[in-house]
Amino acid sequence: MRFHVRDRLLGIGEDYWIEDEHGRKVYLVDGKAMRLRDTFELKDTHGRVLIDIHQKMFALRDTMVIERDGEGLARIKRKRLSLLRNHYRVTMADGIELDVSGKILDREFVVEYDGELLAVVSRRWLHLRETYGVDVVREDTDPALLIAVAVCVIHLAEKEREED
Repeated sequence: MRFHVRDRLLGIGEDYWIEDEHGRKVYLVDGKAMRLRDTFELKDTHGRVLIDIHQKMFALRDTMVIERDGEGLARIKRKRLSLLRNHYRVTMADGIELDVSGKILDREFVVEYDGELLAVVSRRWLHLRETYGVDVVREDTDPALLIAVAVCVIHLAEKEREED
């Protein structure tokens, strides 16, 4: 399953559609403006909130939190003690850890679990400017979750670049 994401989706307060590879709208990213923390909602085509994404307040390191139905699903932060600056860890509520690595700011990275590829994020496949693809490799994974992970990692990397 491949999804096309507009790079502008990281703008707080703006809404963007994520389309499948056939150009059909699949998910709406609803950026919430006027909040103390960065907040996004990932909605289906009927407007139902599938995933809530927000920045964790009062964390030592920038951390994004993914929730579903008010329950914590995952926390994302840059991997500590990594030689690679573009290496993030996703800690799921059940303790499973996903690794995200690659050229985050270039939108060329992978999401893996225990060395197994779950998703590839890339601009290479697309001809549209300011768009990247999220290719969900395993069919038994949650595409909304993997898209949310990509959004979070890119958002954290952009914030870190702004602070440098």
